[in-house]
Amino acid sequence: MSPLFLLMPIILPILGGFGIFFLGFEEEKKRNIYAETIVVLTSVLVLIALFTVRHDPVQVYSFTNGFSVDFHLDGAGMLFAGMVAIMWPLVMLYAFDYVRGTDRQNLFFSYFVMTYGVTLGVCFAYNLTTLYVFYEILTLVTLPLVSYYGDHESLYAGRKYAAYTIGGASLAFFTVVIGTVYGHGGDFIYGGSLLRPGTSTLMQAAFIFGFFGFGVKAAIFPLQEWLPTASAAPTPVTALLHAVAVVNSGVFAVVRMAWYIFPAEQMKGSYAQLICIYTASFTLLFAAAKAVKERHFKRRMAYSTVSNLSYMLFGVLLLTPAGLQAGLAHMLFHGIIKAALFMCAGAFMHVTGKSWIYEINGVGKRMPYTFAVYTLGALSLTGIPLFCGFVSKWLLITAGIADGTPSGVVGAVALIISAFLCAIYSLSVSVRAYFPYQGSDRFPDKSGGGSPMLMLIPMTVFAVANILFGIAPGPVIAFIGAIAKGVI
Repeated sequence: MSPLFLLMPIILPILGGFGIFFLGFEEEKKRNIYAETIVVLTSVLVLIALFTVRHDPVQVYSFTNGFSVDFHLDGAGMLFAGMVAIMWPLVMLYAFDYVRGTDRQNLFFSYFVMTYGVTLGVCFAYNLTTLYVFYEILTLVTLPLVSYYGDHESLYAGRKYAAYTIGGASLAFFTVVIGTVYGHGGDFIYGGSLLRPGTSTLMQAAFIFGFFGFGVKAAIFPLQEWLPTASAAPTPVTALLHAVAVVNSGVFAVVRMAWYIFPAEQMKGSYAQLICIYTASFTLLFAAAKAVKERHFKRRMAYSTVSNLSYMLFGVLLLTPAGLQAGLAHMLFHGIIKAALFMCAGAFMHVTGKSWIYEINGVGKRMPYTFAVYTLGALSLTGIPLFCGFVSKWLLITAGIADGTPSGVVGAVALIISAFLCAIYSLSVSVRAYFPYQGSDRFPDKSGGGSPMLMLIPMTVFAVANILFGIAPGPVIAFIGAIAKGVI
């Protein structure tokens, strides 16, 4: 099938999102059916594309001097697009119950659906210009979702999100220009498309600018604070921000830059690589420590996301196939785990009206299933065997040690310490929920109901995926390994 087919799953949700806004649905049921239909159809188109579209690039529009909008489907794009296509309809189901009864639901679902198409634009981009265009649009379409509630906290979160991400994009623009002018129009070619030596001062500066610029969405230190603040958004939005679309777009952009623009073999050992990989190692440890200290449930999960994003970046920045495989595996598995954890946190807040860690004491009696799913996710995030989080963390640690460099060993040690901190900040929630210390039980009465059904369905799917990928990760790890070696 022609690569032009890739335009269909990008355009459909963007037009469908506009349709929600302009049709002005008055009945929730009709709007929900419309929105879910658009999202499911988009996912079907994506899955068709993954199996039938040729890997040749297609140009849609050309600017000047090599700047053009081109689309392409390769292994990395297939992984990210497949991940998004499976997760988006599930998060949409969760959103129906979560925002029920709130104001401006048409606006919410309009941008929620449009964000899907824009994210696919990032997945299918063939060059830096196309990636950058959709990367910027992603900020614009998610901004109304972050500030959805319209109160002081939400509006502040929106302003902070915009300032950080637009500012980061201005840094990345330097890399876009350098990569386009000096490298086949900025096309994504495994092993690097730059025509000049990557070790020159200009190229190393461009690498650093690109890492911190694109890395803003991946919440790299010291540009990470927008992400915990953005937890003021509705939980379906934070599930997308922290597990699927925005943050993984940041990681994905760094993957494209480090492996498909800059020559990885030349950059390895350079001061640019060392600055970036040590920054990632510091961030993953720093954010884990912040999560231990944080007392707000969703913000604790947000700091956990900051930490785990730098797990991925550490693997990618090792600039070895084993490191790239580990980083991409953790992008997938963390998305599954963190979507479930945020959904559990959101269900707790939705059902009880509470949001602080100390308010969880004893809630396991009232919401046993929800916190069973949470506990499975927490075990996986910690790196306990038989869950998918163990698989990717093991790959990351072994890739760091096998690299044999000080930066690889330091990063591996940081990962181990961070895993210990993860056990503290994630499993302590489960202990509070099921085993409150004497006199601290805030839910002595089991009545009051658990999570609504439309919240339980996606939670269950992610919990099952967590276990299945933990028990039998072989096929997906082999596929990701082929991507990391440039075979796909």
